[in-house]
Parts: sequence; C-alpha cells; structure tokens
Amino acid sequence: MSSQAQPYHLALDAQSLRDAVDAHQKYLAGRSGGRRLSLTYADLSNCSLDGLDLREADLAGAKLTGASLIKTNLTRAILFGSDLREADLRRANLKRADLRGACLRGANLAGADLSGCDLREGRIALQDKLDGFRILRHEHRPGELNYAVLTGANLSGAQMTSTVAMASDFTDANLSGAHLSGARLTRAVLDGADLSGADLGGADLSGASMKRTVVAGANLDNANLDNVDLTEVLKGPPPIVYVDDRALDEVLVDHETYCDSGGRKGAILSLPAIDFRPLKALRGRRLTGLSAPGSIFFGLDMQKVQLQGADLTGCDFRGADLREADLRGAKLVDAQMTRCDLRGAKLGPLMISEGRFVRTDLTRATLRAADLRGASAKRARLLEADLTQAKVAGCDLTGAEMET
Repeated sequence: MSSQAQPYHLALDAQSLRDAVDAHQKYLAGRSGGRRLSLTYADLSNCSLDGLDLREADLAGAKLTGASLIKTNLTRAILFGSDLREADLRRANLKRADLRGACLRGANLAGADLSGCDLREGRIALQDKLDGFRILRHEHRPGELNYAVLTGANLSGAQMTSTVAMASDFTDANLSGAHLSGARLTRAVLDGADLSGADLGGADLSGASMKRTVVAGANLDNANLDNVDLTEVLKGPPPIVYVDDRALDEVLVDHETYCDSGGRKGAILSLPAIDFRPLKALRGRRLTGLSAPGSIFFGLDMQKVQLQGADLTGCDFRGADLREADLRGAKLVDAQMTRCDLRGAKLGPLMISEGRFVRTDLTRATLRAADLRGASAKRARLLEADLTQAKVAGCDLTGAEMET
C-alpha cells in the first residue's frame, strides 16, 4: 500500500459545476430542487465565475488560485482556508464573508466590498486515512494579503487582527472601524485610505505610505511607524474653529446674509485652508461664491448646499454627501472627492449674464468610487480627472471636456 497522502483538492468538471450553481440559485430563490452550494476543498483554480450569485456558498478550503470572480456576489460565503492567490475579485461583494485563513496573496480586490468580513488567521485540519489529522497548507501562510490589490475596496469593520498584508495596495480603501491590531502592513500603500476609528494597536506599518490617509479616531498605540510617509495625513478635527476670533458658524451666517440680500448686507468670505468638520453638516447652506481653497469638508452632510461659483480648489470632500448640491461654475481643480455622493448634483455651467457662463472645473479632481448617478455635468471640465470605479449611470455629460 502506498504511503503517499491523498490529494485534498477535488477536481470538478464544468458540467458538475454548472449543475451545482443552478441548484444554488434555486436554493436562494426558495424553489424546489434547490441545494446550497457546497464545494469544500474543490479545485476551482482558473475557473471563470464572474457575476455569479454565490451568496452563502460554502467554499471552505477550495482552491481558487487564478480564478475570475469579477462582480461575483459572495455575501456571507464561507471561504475559510481557501486559496485565492492571484484571483481576480474586482468589484466582488464579500460582505460578512468568512475569509479566516484564506490566502489572498497577489489577489486583485479593487473596488470590492469586504465590509464586515473576517480576515483573521485560521487553519483547517483535514482527516487523512494514513496520517490522521493534518493541517491544510498553502504555499504561503494563511490569512495572507501580501501584494494584494485592494484599491478602493470597502473593508469597513473588517476583522483583520494579525493579518499579514506586506506591500499590499490599499489606496483609497475604506478601512473605517477595521480591526487591524497586530497586523503586519510593512511597505503597504495606504494613500488616501480611510482609517477612521480603526484599531491599529501594535500593528507594524514600517515603510508604509500613508499620504492623505485619514486617521481620525484611529488607535495607533504601540504601532511601528518607522519610515512611514505621513504627508498630509488627516487627523481628528478640532472641537471648534475660529476665524478672526469669531466662531466659523457665525462667520458663515454673514456670508449667507450677503447672498440673501444680494450683497446689501453681510460680507462675502475668503476662508482658505479651513477645517469645516466641526460643523458636522452644511446641508442646505447658502454659500454661493465662497472662496475656501484647500479646505476640509471630509465626510460632511452637504445635501442641497449652494456653492455656485465657489473657489474650492484642492479641497477635501472625501466621503461627503453632496446629493443635489448646486456646484454650477465652481472651481474644483485638484479636489479630493473619493467616495463622494454626488447623486443629482448640479455640475453644469453657471449663467452669469445673457450668453455668458462659467463652467464647473474638475480638472485633475479625484473622483474615485464617487456616485454621480443622475447628476448634471453638462460642459464640465474633467481634464485629467480620475473617475476610476465612479458610478456615472444617468449622469448628463453632454459637452463635457474629457480626455479621450
């Protein structure tokens, strides 16, 4: 009798896979003949599973190296101990998925939703006829994200305690409230990432790039920050902001009075490099013609705000709610607008007299993962603007100036 251990990944032919997926769709719909997909320890390497609805599927220990899972719905799926090296998971839905012990080395998770998922280290013990129980081992350690691409991914609230993600790319990722204590993030790129309220206690961030990273409310106790690039890192807001010994809100009232009176009362404001976050919200405020270059509006509720003709060059609007905001003719050159909600916003030209108008200028603006559905951006300037993963369905871009 051969003493060679039996292979633990089971080959699956294309027809069997299709049948299993079809039965899973019936299971999800509650139809007769339905059966939850269970492909534990299956060899699905290099398979194309793009766009499939695999919610609640059990893929524990499965081999998915090189598999294509673009836009696949894996909500609450069990991927415990799975091998996802070099897998393409762009824009996949992995909400609350069990990824404990999964190996994601080199995987592409750009734009994926991993909110509430569990990425902690874990191991699977398999029963072997000859050797008894043995640990399922990948070529690299479980719970590994080394060299993975997670640009723009949603990892809010993710369980990533002790995760190893060396040299991984988290550019503009949402890691708010993530559990990263003890994580190894050496040489990781976290530029523009949102780490608000994240727990990074004892994490190793040596050599990481954290340019423009949001660390408001984050726990960095005992974290290793040797040689970390913290250029323009965004910390927590001050409790109150004063302008010429007057509270910011009081000053804004003067500006609104100017707008409401047609310039007869109040005063038009110049507020460069002001942190507006202590105000919490600017919903519906009348701030036409405001000059506030380099200011911070991060995460603010700005629904229906009036900012026609405003100078907002280089401002930070990341995560702000600008639904139905009036930004006609505004200057938004170099503005940071990642994950900004601009649904129904007015970004078209501002008429200043008969036959004369000023266009909204979004030159070099960063609009990664921004929501522009239903917005009007007629004739807007979008030269060199970054619209990666932006939602533009129903956005009127008639006559917009864009690079081809």
